[in-house]
Amino acid sequence: QVQLVESGGGLVQAGGSLRLSCAASGRTFSNYAMGWFRQAPGKEREFVGVIGRNAYATNYADSVKGRFTISRDNAKNSVYLQMNSLKPEDTAVYYCAVGFIYDPRRWGSATGIDYWGKGILVTVSS
Repeated sequence: QVQLVESGGGLVQAGGSLRLSCAASGRTFSNYAMGWFRQAPGKEREFVGVIGRNAYATNYADSVKGRFTISRDNAKNSVYLQMNSLKPEDTAVYYCAVGFIYDPRRWGSATGIDYWGKGILVTVSS
């Protein structure tokens, strides 16, 4: 059974940093794209970023570009999201996701996602 488990969320002040981790189990995802989405209260789930299987290709939502960085460790079957310069509008539940195809357009519309994590809350106070 495939599981994606997020960790590292919590409460942080505006301007601070957090690093989210997502550990996958049940199968190896070294040949898959891995990424993150988020859903703020009262809003739809939105794309945050994605990283390709070889970790050289990345794509980010404009709202986080320059502040967030995605990385992965295929040996640990894990993906990470380093979040810097956090803003109150970054408050959301963050979801780890895995999809076989690295296509930023598909990830941007949340299509072609094969597996989802259950999410973890990040709260940024002003």
